[in-house]
Amino acid sequence: MFEISPYHRNGLSYNPFREMEELERCFFGEPFSGFFGSSDIAEFKTDVTDEGDSYVLEADLPGFAKQDIHLDISGNMLTINAERHSEHEEKDKKNKYVHLERSYGKYSRAFDVSAINTENIKAKYDNGVLKLTLPKKQQSLPESKQLSIE
Repeated sequence: MFEISPYHRNGLSYNPFREMEELERCFFGEPFSGFFGSSDIAEFKTDVTDEGDSYVLEADLPGFAKQDIHLDISGNMLTINAERHSEHEEKDKKNKYVHLERSYGKYSRAFDVSAINTENIKAKYDNGVLKLTLPKKQQSLPESKQLSIE
């Protein structure tokens, strides 16, 4: 879960833990690969761009059927849920697989939409990419008025 805000990349960023994480992956392998098949698919990747009057969120969801993707808003949280069903669960196909790498299961991401006009969100799913247009709330400026002196 994170707040939708502009992304700034610092080309000279150094992460002192990156080498340690890489060493752990080489030594132990992916920690959740038994559950998800790959840690990359456990949480789908998203890009958020600021288009001035709205944000555009694009989420990579290849291989998902449109009806298996659900968008829910509860309070100030937008949750994207996607579920991919397993083909190898069928008994007649179960023993035919020689090698199985594709992952199946439920995937979810949550986003803070407190600055979004949730009534006008538009969603489109095409070629494995979910695209959400998230219009910003119009900031209401305080009305100016004249006060009388008593």
